[in-house]
Amino acid sequence: MSGGAEEVKVDETSISPVERRNSLEKHLQMRPDPKDLKDRHILLDTNAAPALQSAAQELERQRATDSLKKGLEKRPEKEELIERNILPDSNAAPAIQGQQKELEKHMRADSLEEKMKHRPKPEELIKEGILQADEDPTK
Repeated sequence: MSGGAEEVKVDETSISPVERRNSLEKHLQMRPDPKDLKDRHILLDTNAAPALQSAAQELERQRATDSLKKGLEKRPEKEELIERNILPDSNAAPAIQGQQKELEKHMRADSLEEKMKHRPKPEELIKEGILQADEDPTK
């Protein structure tokens, strides 16, 4: 071996049949029950004969594939989802769309605040005939 790797020594001593049987019995007692194995998808949860289990599994997989294909065929186009306001109308990467939305919100708030600063006073609107004297909001 190269690179100074240590060799691993394998214990080749034989164990007695009694020790082997005891070890096997201990491992069999710790063996998970079939329900646990089925829950963990190690054993198939089926009553079909073992020769038919693979065919049944393949049929189930094909059924799921067909169902998924049908669902994808009925899926609306991106443009329709944008029109229905389900998807945002953005060319930004999805990772930064949230930040883009926050920025747009702050920009609208700033614009509104700027317009409010230059808003005409009610007296000016009354002089220009836009408001009637009895519509003065300050009174």
